[in-house]
Amino acid sequence: MNHHLKKASIISIGNEVLSGRTVDTNAAYIARQLRTVGVPVVSSYTVPDEEAAIQRALQLAGQDADVVITTGGLGPTDDDLTRQAFAAYLGVDLVLQGDLLARLREFFERRGRAMAEKNTIQACLPTGATAIENEMGTAPGLMVEREGRLLLALPGVPREMRHMLDTVVVSRLRAMASGQSVVVRRLRCYGAGESNIAEMLGQAMRRGRNPLVNCTASAGIITLEIVATGPDRGQAEEMASAEEAALREILGSLVYGTGDQSLAEVVGQRLTQSGRTLAVAESCTGGLLAKLITDVPGASRYFAGGWIAYSNEIKTRELGVPQELLDAHGAVSEPVAAAMAQGARRKAGADLAVAITGIAGPTGGSEQKPVGLVYIAVSGQEGTDTPKYVFPQDRSSVRLRAAQTALDTLRLRLEV
Repeated sequence: MNHHLKKASIISIGNEVLSGRTVDTNAAYIARQLRTVGVPVVSSYTVPDEEAAIQRALQLAGQDADVVITTGGLGPTDDDLTRQAFAAYLGVDLVLQGDLLARLREFFERRGRAMAEKNTIQACLPTGATAIENEMGTAPGLMVEREGRLLLALPGVPREMRHMLDTVVVSRLRAMASGQSVVVRRLRCYGAGESNIAEMLGQAMRRGRNPLVNCTASAGIITLEIVATGPDRGQAEEMASAEEAALREILGSLVYGTGDQSLAEVVGQRLTQSGRTLAVAESCTGGLLAKLITDVPGASRYFAGGWIAYSNEIKTRELGVPQELLDAHGAVSEPVAAAMAQGARRKAGADLAVAITGIAGPTGGSEQKPVGLVYIAVSGQEGTDTPKYVFPQDRSSVRLRAAQTALDTLRLRLEV
């Protein structure tokens, strides 16, 4: 049995990636594919089209991992230097391969084009390396073993890279990593910050642990990723399940879903299960809540519609919010939020309604009502709840957090 866990490192090559002109989707794709065969990516490097920089990255990556995969720099132009860097790193010559050259010429002939002399470099390989055929383009990849490490160079063009990775590389790595299996589970949480969740989980998030628990945060949604590594799939699954149960026990209703589930999806499922309908009344979120709800296919089953009641006039005329409430408390207040939700529910003939009113900023705040102050009302047969929040962020973040929090409030209300 192979007890040494095989690890990988990725090197992205190209000035266009470093400048931000091109977003590096290749590294993320490679990492996902490698994880499915039980080879975790432990580091990734991004370097310019310079031979010395690529060589240095190969040295660093080789210290981290058993498998090093580069993408980019295999084209025919003078800034495509991956082959040269591989040869220099390996301390060998770059040799023209007759069969590769013939295949290259054939590629151009089939397309009725003459091959430029510059393309000849694409038929060169470092001594000891083998070519990985490129069925999608001109640049073959290359593969070489050195001191127990597998080094691979793949094209930077995503379509070519993916085809090569999926048809050749993944099966090679699966064989290499037999004796290890990685299972990944994801829990999605809302309602507490990343640091609070980390505190609640304590030792569970210790580095070097198996299963490993990673944590990422985006717009208030905390994703906990459980990575369990075992000698076979069954044991890894068992470890992941036990860890998931332990985390759910600690976090309780903060966990709203799994995988990539959104709050809107979970709310939609609960509305469908309970056979209830929903309407919305939005002020500061400007329709964002309705957008999130209708991002989910099939939302028409439970979503009746809503109002973007931005002005006070619309709040009174469309939703029946009494003018005296607006005069006494202002548009951003608990009574007005509650009246908006009740009005929307009544007018739409829905079982539930959610209303949002707040100050998204950057101006319009005061000492009593700061920027980021939001009231969210959920109205149903059982009455109306109107919690108050302050989201101390920029305008777009306040709006997104308000809409997500409205969905979460609704989710908890729908919990059976």
